[in-house]
Amino acid sequence: MNKFLKRMLAKEDVSVYKNKDSHLRQVLTTKDFLALGVGTIVSTAIFTLPGVIAAKYAGPAVALSFLVAAVVAGLVAFAYAEMSSAMPFAGSAYSWMNVIFGEFFGWVVGWALLAEYFIAVAFVASGLSANFRGLIEPLGLTLPASLSNPVGTNGGVVDLFALIVLVLVAFLVSRGMSEAARVQNTLVILKVAAILLFLLVGATAIKTQNYTPFIPESKVNPDGTHFGGWQGIYAGVSSIFLSYIGFDSIAANAAEAKNPSKTMPRGILGSLVIAVVLFVAVSLVLVGMFHYTKYAGNAEPVGWALRHAGHPVVASVVTSIAVLGMFTAIIGMMLAGSRLLYSFGRDGMLPAWLGKLNKNNLPNNALLVLTIVTIILGAFFPFETLSQLVSAGTLIAFMFVSLGIYALRKREGKDLPMPGFKMPLYPVLPALAFIGSLAVFWGLDIEAKTYAGYWCLLGLVIYFVYGLHHSVLSKKNNQK
Repeated sequence: MNKFLKRMLAKEDVSVYKNKDSHLRQVLTTKDFLALGVGTIVSTAIFTLPGVIAAKYAGPAVALSFLVAAVVAGLVAFAYAEMSSAMPFAGSAYSWMNVIFGEFFGWVVGWALLAEYFIAVAFVASGLSANFRGLIEPLGLTLPASLSNPVGTNGGVVDLFALIVLVLVAFLVSRGMSEAARVQNTLVILKVAAILLFLLVGATAIKTQNYTPFIPESKVNPDGTHFGGWQGIYAGVSSIFLSYIGFDSIAANAAEAKNPSKTMPRGILGSLVIAVVLFVAVSLVLVGMFHYTKYAGNAEPVGWALRHAGHPVVASVVTSIAVLGMFTAIIGMMLAGSRLLYSFGRDGMLPAWLGKLNKNNLPNNALLVLTIVTIILGAFFPFETLSQLVSAGTLIAFMFVSLGIYALRKREGKDLPMPGFKMPLYPVLPALAFIGSLAVFWGLDIEAKTYAGYWCLLGLVIYFVYGLHHSVLSKKNNQK
């Protein structure tokens, strides 16, 4: 039994990851990471969630929900910045936990993150498809229901546009980080410009009475959730947190960063600050334009508000760029997800074929598997409830990374290098980051936590049946 536990808790030597990832090309700069972070964080959610959360949970105080969620995400981002500065490896939290806590905990965290990447990529692709179909319908261009929806939804067989989008993005990512970064940077600039256009035009239609009362009176919704008061704001936080988790996709690409001790913290923290400002601003303008009740069940509140405020042309422009901008989130998640799968294969936790690099030193085997899985999810299966796994899985990783700072500090300057960035107010902030992540996780609905439990159970089965016996680290330790 002791030998078994020793294998599970074996820690990877930091020099091993340095050597394994040394073939990846270090081409990404701070500018690239800012674009990657903003592109992933400021995605579909900014055009939909402010209205949805205002109508269902928080009213005009939706801006406070975004701020509270941002504070929790910011605390965790500090931890991510220090971790990625000290250990710039592919696989982000998975690789860090292998070094800090041992192989078993690394697998638990990595498996939780894999749910985020699989489902988030498919989720955004489906959202892009729905918005694109909405844009071309006024032109008389429509697809039959069988090609517009996944199996079992409104007579659907396959979501054709989602499939095409995933194949196109996978092809782009397979060409290398430099090309993907160029496209990402351009699309992010366009998307931010569209958001600023909405803010400028929407601000002219604000009616101050729509902000009163800013925090509506508390009541219980028919589905048992809370609306209004601080309980409504808290309910909004758990639903909104999905919007901020994209900064972990930056860390997954740390092995391909130039001067990672500086570029990683700047990319992670800088992209989060930009995202917070944009989310809060959009929320305030949106609920100021029309009473929050108008956004109930509205799938595109930004476009709707602009059209009903007398700006149909601006609405079309913003919605068109929003659809184009969704590509940035898919690019970011595909990059991160393929690097995580590569890390699993690199370490023997999944078949070693996943950890192979092609002649251009790119993990395209891992990218192929990620693409196939996300096509199956996004094009063929309805998965609205599964989308909640994105938040649940990531919050599990956030809690481990927050606690990992305590173990990291003991080893910095010894077997681990001194990072270029350190989490401030140690040891208080790591504890607050953990408590904040736990509080948000607790606020998720029962379905999200149940699905997270099933996913973790599947991960444990794979670990004990395959990973533990094929792990490169276990084999190395057995030979000693």
